[in-house]
Amino acid sequence: MSGQQAEQGVGEFAVGGAVHAEAPITGPASRPDEEWELPNGFARVFYGENNDGIRKPVLLADGFNLGPSDLEKLFHGLDGGEYALLTEIRRSGRDVVLIGYDERSASILDNAKTVTAAIQRTIAEREGNAPLTVGGFSMGGIITRYVLAKLEGQGIDHQTALYFSYDSPHRGAVIPIGLQAFSYFIPMANKFARQMDSPAAREMLWRHYDPETESVEVAPEREKFLAELRSVGFWPQIPRLIAVANGRGDGLGPAINPGQVALASVGPLIYPGTTFYTQAEGHEAVVAELKRLFLAAGKTITTSGFPELDGAPGGTLDSYGILGAMLEQFGAEIELNHPDICFVPTVSAVAIRDIDQPDDLYANVDGLPPEESDLDEFLCSSETTGHTRITEQLGGWLLERLPE
Repeated sequence: MSGQQAEQGVGEFAVGGAVHAEAPITGPASRPDEEWELPNGFARVFYGENNDGIRKPVLLADGFNLGPSDLEKLFHGLDGGEYALLTEIRRSGRDVVLIGYDERSASILDNAKTVTAAIQRTIAEREGNAPLTVGGFSMGGIITRYVLAKLEGQGIDHQTALYFSYDSPHRGAVIPIGLQAFSYFIPMANKFARQMDSPAAREMLWRHYDPETESVEVAPEREKFLAELRSVGFWPQIPRLIAVANGRGDGLGPAINPGQVALASVGPLIYPGTTFYTQAEGHEAVVAELKRLFLAAGKTITTSGFPELDGAPGGTLDSYGILGAMLEQFGAEIELNHPDICFVPTVSAVAIRDIDQPDDLYANVDGLPPEESDLDEFLCSSETTGHTRITEQLGGWLLERLPE
């Protein structure tokens, strides 16, 4: 493989936005009791223990990524770790409805149609009148929040008693601006760039790097979505609102100092000298030096007025780890110091305060009055964990709050 081919191929990856099994699935296949085709998506239904139909439904929506949902991987991601969430839900006599999309990076408003149809079909097929639980993981929690609020505004009875979100970016998610810029610096169309420039990314990310203007700002698509959310009242009013965060609630995040080298290509080939720095405060803080050999070019990427995001309390994503692995795969020598960084800040996941100001971003959430949150109840992880990782602490807390 030539150096040019290697530099072009580095971008064929995507960063995950919801829990999925990363390792090859070796256990028995999860066999659904029903499979539904829905507008812009699909669902799999798994009856609860001793049930022969839908009786106590729990609807769980997939989150952000590139391409169609893989409900097999989602099932194993939710059930194959330290806490088997789906098994425990079904063991309690409740039914699981897993909702996926034809394109996970499509607009939240498009994938909301899938969730709306899933709710309506669940109600139509349910035996009895047990209330629904509706929620999702990562962006799935944003989609379900919007759907329930919109249905209420339309006067449609969603029959939902509990809404939940699992490490969902209610105040926005964070992908380092240097990484976003690098996706477009690769001298050909690539998977990572498609993901970063997708409608969902533009709607979900707190700040977005625009490849046309090279500006860093709130994307117009995000402003439009927030206006749409505002038009339906921001939140559903009927169900109880709860959430969990994979980040800590005591104001402590991963041990990452600002302005440090997070990832660098240090060899003579494959983007030599390209360096990514952890986010620092200040005006025109350098977050990346991008260099390439083929279609030779260099670019310095800066931000202004950003807080120290990478080490903030929150659910982490191996953003630099994924890119580092791709660089090595194509022959680069790398220095990787911070593979995992904050992706969904704790304050975003539990809808309390905001991301913009350091004092809010690093707030001791556990010490704040709970009524500051938009939610009725929430739980932060006792330790920093990966974004949407299913832990016994968080999964067990959620299970205890499901309606009878």
